[in-house]
Amino acid sequence: MDGMNEYNVMTGNEDGMAGMPERNGDGEIKAARKHFSRLGGMYILGTIVIFAVQLIPMTLLRLVKPEWLENGNIYLMVSVLPMYLIGMPLLILLVRAIPKEVVERHSIRAGSFVTAAIMCFSIVYITNIAGNLITTLIGILKGGMVQNQVLNVTQSVSMWLIVLYMVICAPVMEEFVFRKLIVDRTVRYGQGAAVVMSGLMFGLFHGNLNQFVYAFALGMFLAFLYVKTGNIKITIALHMLINFMGGVVSSGLMRMLDLDAYMQAVTGGVTSMMEYIQANLAGIMAYAAFVVFVLGMMIAGGVLLIVNLVKRRFVLERGSVVIPKGKRFSTMICNVGMGLYSIFWIVMIVTQLFI
Repeated sequence: MDGMNEYNVMTGNEDGMAGMPERNGDGEIKAARKHFSRLGGMYILGTIVIFAVQLIPMTLLRLVKPEWLENGNIYLMVSVLPMYLIGMPLLILLVRAIPKEVVERHSIRAGSFVTAAIMCFSIVYITNIAGNLITTLIGILKGGMVQNQVLNVTQSVSMWLIVLYMVICAPVMEEFVFRKLIVDRTVRYGQGAAVVMSGLMFGLFHGNLNQFVYAFALGMFLAFLYVKTGNIKITIALHMLINFMGGVVSSGLMRMLDLDAYMQAVTGGVTSMMEYIQANLAGIMAYAAFVVFVLGMMIAGGVLLIVNLVKRRFVLERGSVVIPKGKRFSTMICNVGMGLYSIFWIVMIVTQLFI
């Protein structure tokens, strides 16, 4: 994992923080709270804008051609694409009014990129399992299954739209909005603060518990890569890779398996099952290879993460303004803007669990 050192700025300090001058008086704390509140305020305002650009065409279509909304492709284009093509660009304009600091750029070798990709896959797969276990437990307690929104979308629309939505629009816009904009405007309070805020706001924005767990974890890791490289293209590329495997490849494999035919074969006895296996052998073998890939990424990435943690390679530097311990949560989260943003999305997540 030596390649990670290219963007891991080792400081030599015992706590892994850079020895920068501290300014943590009451005036700085108040200014920091106001700064985070303004950031959260812009994001909640941007959220309202995003909902508006989605709601308006949806409402018009319900009035004019309601039957079109039964088509998964049309529903996706009307509900999701306006968010990425209109809503998020408007959110960017709002957030850009907030002062920022430039994140210093550092190069990264191809080997380090591959290593980072393996760790990304491991983080996503492990935390996705954790998230599914949590939602399954909640489903058992409430007496009904918790809907997996991503699975519902990917199984009902054209593969080309999945590529446009998950592999192109989502990585580009989300990395700019939730990595660059947030990190650039919070890194003055330390790389740790920037990483946590980026991951938290990214995870909450997904609006459901299935995605929150892995989006929060992945968001923090991508934010770490960004604060160490200053290159948003790196995190966009990794995000595209993750979404390609999770959206395009997995969806394609599920379609190859023909799940409806599988359910009929299960209830039809041994003969029906053997016929199903013979008819879908290619899909079964491809899915088995994908499972091996997932397990391999989980193990390899998990080992790399542990090794780098043990060797203290995930170093986070102090910022020019240091928020004292004991005041970080209240300063960063317990303010009007971030409070509204957090409460809004927590309500959305809880609501999704019980619909």
